[in-house]
Parts: sequence; C-alpha cells; structure tokens
Amino acid sequence: MHRCDLTLPSPAENLAADEAFLDFCEAGRAHELLRFWEPTGYFVVVGYANKISAEVNLPFCRGQGIPVYRRCTGGGTVLQGPGVLNYSLVLRISDRSTGLGIPATNEFVLGRHQRALSTLLRRPVQREGHTDLAIDSLKFSGNAQRRRKHCLLFHGSFLLDLDLDLVAKTLAFPSQQPHYRNHRAHVDFLTNLGIPADPLKSTLATAWKATSPLSDPPLTEITTLASKYSTEEWNCKF
Repeated sequence: MHRCDLTLPSPAENLAADEAFLDFCEAGRAHELLRFWEPTGYFVVVGYANKISAEVNLPFCRGQGIPVYRRCTGGGTVLQGPGVLNYSLVLRISDRSTGLGIPATNEFVLGRHQRALSTLLRRPVQREGHTDLAIDSLKFSGNAQRRRKHCLLFHGSFLLDLDLDLVAKTLAFPSQQPHYRNHRAHVDFLTNLGIPADPLKSTLATAWKATSPLSDPPLTEITTLASKYSTEEWNCKF
C-alpha cells in the first residue's frame, strides 16, 4: 500500500483529493493508498446529505469568516482546523473482506484502528455508534465511506488538539446522534488525544503496511475536482 502525506493549500483541494484518489483506484490507475493531511485554518465540513441550515451556526461562521464545505461521503458535520489529523484510505473491494458491505467495512477498518490505537495510547479504545472511536465514551474520531464498484474510500479525522470551544460555536447540535452521545453538548462529548500527529501517522501506516511512498499524486485531477468543491451549487445543495 502507498503512503501519501499530502496537505494541499485549500480546503476544496484537500476534499477533492479524496475523490480523485478514489477515481484513480477505480480506473485502475493507482494502487491502494493511505493519505494523511492536516488543515492549517478553520473550516466546517458537512456530510453529503446534511442540511447546512440545520447543522451549522451560519451567523457565527459568517461573522468569523469560517467557510462551509460539503464532502462526498455521508456522516455528520465537523469542524476542521489546527489540531486535527485527517486520514484517507482507498481500498480495492475485491481484494479485501470489505466486499461484504458497509457494516463489514466499518468492522474491518475501525477494528484495526481500535487495536492499533489501544496499543499506542496504552488505554482501551472503544468503537461507538456506527463509525466513531472513543475513550471513556468521549469521541475523538469520526469516519465515513464512499463505495464504487471496485474500490472504496474510507476516511476520517482524529482530534489531537482542536479548539473544542470553537466546535461548540460553529456547529449546531446535530440532527442525528448516536445513542452513546446521550444528548451531551459538543464540549462534553468530544475529547482531544493530546498527542503529536507523527506517532499516530506511524502507527496507522504500520497497521496498514503503507510503506511505499506515492511519487505521482493526481494533482491535475485534484485541481479540476476542487472547482466543484469551491462552488455554492455543491456546498449549499441541501
């Protein structure tokens, strides 16, 4: 599997990169991939089917100049910014047990992450809801997936040192919540791992045997797709 540490200049490019890598794998032009990226500024990302008006505190975001984007996968709304490590896995369905379907993919990926992080952190990591990882019922990672015929994208975020007070200001209380959240406010539901990004990246790369550097990312295709992620038509479609 390839490893790719690629943080692009804009939120639109970083979101577009996930879709571009999935397209390349589906077309047989790329191998399986583990990508890492870390945002340098704050922005909100809603899941594909989320309604911005219901999930985002738009007056606050507009007043603070925090933009809102829409990703190509489902799941809930998140604040991206310094202190967040994002990862993206592109896997071939035919080569993996993930061909069993969405629940099996969650089990396959999150089970591996749960075991790897329990070892790294030296404390129990729990799988909660459909796609969360937590410690003592406090969420530190949310995840989502998108599937094509032959390949899938599974990506997510790890909270390392994110401003959780800013999460509470930018995001509304979610329209859907996992049972274990129990109506807790953002600051009472989320936690930071409080570790540097590099040990976590090394742990995940080892878990996925992502040892081959990627020398030729599809930068032209990413730029083309980024134009979609930059439009109001895409970001405000719901």
